[in-house]
Amino acid sequence: MAGSFYITGDPEADRLLAREPLALLLGMMLDQQVPMEWAFGSPARLAERLGGRLDAREIAAMDPAALEAAFRERPALHRYPGSMAKRAQELCRTLVEDYDGQAERVWTDADTGAELLERMRALPGFGDEKARIFVAVLAKRRGVRPPGWEQAAAPFSDDLRRSVADADSPEALEEVRAFKKARKAAGKGKAD
Repeated sequence: MAGSFYITGDPEADRLLAREPLALLLGMMLDQQVPMEWAFGSPARLAERLGGRLDAREIAAMDPAALEAAFRERPALHRYPGSMAKRAQELCRTLVEDYDGQAERVWTDADTGAELLERMRALPGFGDEKARIFVAVLAKRRGVRPPGWEQAAAPFSDDLRRSVADADSPEALEEVRAFKKARKAAGKGKAD
């Protein structure tokens, strides 16, 4: 099941997030220290730079310098293109080693929300909060809801528009931005 995404401001990049599990994982991995639109739009730009597709096996096997060059090409895919290229390659290598190169197997093979959360935490570039947000993304945007997903994703499983998981329309994206801005001004995080 592919849900709707309204994150990037680019309908084609949003459609890629909805149909390509690796694009969604890469976008979430890149979602740090840059605006959401930049992070989640970057997989579409990366796909263009890699011949029109994203393939975990191909990215894992790439010459690291070539992948870094793809990340650095203007516009850069992240504020820190070198370190993020390395992290993207590490993520793809993990997907190849643990999930036969199929990003969706991270969640389709998980029997419970707790197992899914642990799988997410084990991926390069995914700490606890990012892993919880991604579990909520899967549940809210893709319909992936193993038993216990609400607890695993908490507090991002609630109805408050607090993360990218809640961006189901352009208006909802604006609510997420407003929430984040207000929390930052109050010195609090998204999970507070």
